[in-house]
Amino acid sequence: MNITSPLLPSLDTFNKYLAIAWHNKWLTNNGQLHQILEKRLCEKIRTTNLSLFNNGTVALLVGIKALRLTGKVVTTPFTFPATIHALVWNRIEPVFCDISETDYNMDVTKLENVITPDTTGILGVHVYGNPCAVEMIHEIAKIYGLRVIYDGAHAFGVEIDSKPITSYGDVTMLSFHATKLFHTAEGGALGYADPELKSRIDYLKNFGIKNEEEVIFPGINGKMSEVHAALGLSVLELYEQEYENRATVFRKYTNLLENIPGVIPLRYNSNVTRASYQYFVVRIIPEEAGFNRDEIYRKMRSAGINVRKYFFPLASNYNCYHHLPSARPEILPVANKISQQMLALPFYGALTDSDLEKIVSFLKT
Repeated sequence: MNITSPLLPSLDTFNKYLAIAWHNKWLTNNGQLHQILEKRLCEKIRTTNLSLFNNGTVALLVGIKALRLTGKVVTTPFTFPATIHALVWNRIEPVFCDISETDYNMDVTKLENVITPDTTGILGVHVYGNPCAVEMIHEIAKIYGLRVIYDGAHAFGVEIDSKPITSYGDVTMLSFHATKLFHTAEGGALGYADPELKSRIDYLKNFGIKNEEEVIFPGINGKMSEVHAALGLSVLELYEQEYENRATVFRKYTNLLENIPGVIPLRYNSNVTRASYQYFVVRIIPEEAGFNRDEIYRKMRSAGINVRKYFFPLASNYNCYHHLPSARPEILPVANKISQQMLALPFYGALTDSDLEKIVSFLKT
């Protein structure tokens, strides 16, 4: 039983879109399918400013570059490696802030403690699709004159009080990797509030080329191909049904896990009016559950249930980052504890009631 299952359209549907690219003989460089997908995604997530990329990591690299961040940027240690790598590739020192014990995002009550005169930005992560405390981050950023970029790899389609997640901060990265509910096999995007950013971002993802004779930025190749756009358009036709199926699975999981000591299922923040249903995770508190996360991980993996330790180890404990002053375990106590307690369970729309009961049975032992 896999941790997820990619949403795959029929080959007939995929070929319908591929035929357009074959007819045009245009396979990349802002082709017709790229333009159509960008427009449809703007409609789907209710944003007017979106730039497609070949993957979310390159999108994040370009987003950081587009905001001209330098020096130090505050971020979370509880995330996928790409979040931190994107800063370092931009020659920025990541400064780790501890996380909240309730939603596992950056703890905004500790944020000001790690801001220095060298800080130019805040890189928040909407962990498991649960939004950061965006309003408080905005206020702190305004006080210190900082730019705000969000890693929204888990947050496609999320709305806070009916407002799209891409409305917050200066830039939000979205991931369209095959493990995501909406995907293009490999792909990503940047959403942003300021329409003036679009030309800069689109230049940066195309080698900085303005026209045949002008290169105005030190750009990179971050363009989405027509083949990936074709897959995205095909997947988009199935997205809403899979979304509803996952919403049902989420509710069933939550009901089955109710009242199991020491096992706390993911709960979205109260201001989330549309969730992402990207992951279903549980927190295992060993003193209450009678077992720890690693014990149940081994048992479930041995039984063919492909659970994952999202996110372990902490980014601050990687060999390449543990030397940083902000990576010291004593100043990240909550993150270090939470990273040893979280377990991502299989989560996709095709899971049956018997599948869910089998999975949950391991958590009752």
